[in-house]
Amino acid sequence: MLVAGFPADAFGTNCYVVATAPGEQCVVVDPGIGVLDRLDALLAEHRLHPAAVLLTHGHLDHTFSVAPVCGARGITAYVHPDDRELLADPAKGLSMDMRQLFGGRLPYTEPEDVAELTDGATLALAGLEITVDHAPGHTGGSVLFRMPGAGSPWEAEQICLSGDVLFAGSIGRTDLPGGSMPAMVTSLREKILPLADDTVVLPGHGPATTIGRERVSNPYLVEAGGASPAAPTRGW
Repeated sequence: MLVAGFPADAFGTNCYVVATAPGEQCVVVDPGIGVLDRLDALLAEHRLHPAAVLLTHGHLDHTFSVAPVCGARGITAYVHPDDRELLADPAKGLSMDMRQLFGGRLPYTEPEDVAELTDGATLALAGLEITVDHAPGHTGGSVLFRMPGAGSPWEAEQICLSGDVLFAGSIGRTDLPGGSMPAMVTSLREKILPLADDTVVLPGHGPATTIGRERVSNPYLVEAGGASPAAPTRGW
């Protein structure tokens, strides 16, 4: 199994590629701002051929390059329906200061072929079996992507691409349009905490971690499990 990625220059958003092996088809996860050249180089290095783009949620720092990645290869972008409108108008997910940061106009194009994700569905893409967990809180349509991790660099039982639901030591912020702390707490309790401790978490920002590590050290998971107060959130 091949799992590789890199942080985008803008906002440090992690873009991942996952394949069964070098020279095979792959899925691209969260192609953000300014990633095209590095993504092309990564695909060429491992001789990979994208079969689909998976979006953990609809924020612009995770979706900015989805149209060129999909359009150049005639492939589909997958997003949860609750974040579908953000692919058409990403400004709806931005705070006022972020809209001003982008100058009031976003040089963004909506992908032509979009498929909607369903909670609990299993996607068969690029030879992978990918389970979708709807985990709202950061956005209404945030999801986790889980898949078997045998043969991965970590030799884990399971890998979870968590987007901005769970980070090493923190979670995604919930104060942007579509965010909800009560929904986030429910997602942490019902979608994250039941995962096995050796599940490797590949987050939307920052380093990889494991569920076991976060279960005992992440203040938000500790609180969701019924204990102490939480710390500041990260991400957009």
